[in-house]
Amino acid sequence: MKIILLADVKSLGKKGEVVTVSDAYARNQLIPKKLGVEANNKTLNDLKLQNKHADKVAEENYQAALQLADSLKDKSVTVKMKAGEGGRTFGSVSTKEIAHAAAEQLGLELDKKKMQLKEAIKSFGMYEVPIKIHPKVTAVLTVKVTEE
Repeated sequence: MKIILLADVKSLGKKGEVVTVSDAYARNQLIPKKLGVEANNKTLNDLKLQNKHADKVAEENYQAALQLADSLKDKSVTVKMKAGEGGRTFGSVSTKEIAHAAAEQLGLELDKKKMQLKEAIKSFGMYEVPIKIHPKVTAVLTVKVTEE
């Protein structure tokens, strides 16, 4: 019997796949536990429409990520740090501070967990911070660290 899986089933397949299983396994395990439905014309058509919709949403998210990356290319944020004698800094600039500055200065909500700092920013100057907006899109935000 052909079954469309409604959830991931270990050693059988992932959600949305059409798999062939024995009639008994389908009737006694998969269908009663709502892990799958019988694959007929209606359910196959529904699956095809769901996949089309998911592809469309994924493409829209990708295009939005590209637009955001393009808009971030020209923008920069300024973060202020305290300094001691001789221009030495106290502490470092974290991704949390960069995200807060971006929200305050640019009006953009950037996730601090998506920022990929190779090392902590511990001195004044200009830095480029890569931000992974989408699995296929990485934007670069310019961060200017100045003395308070």
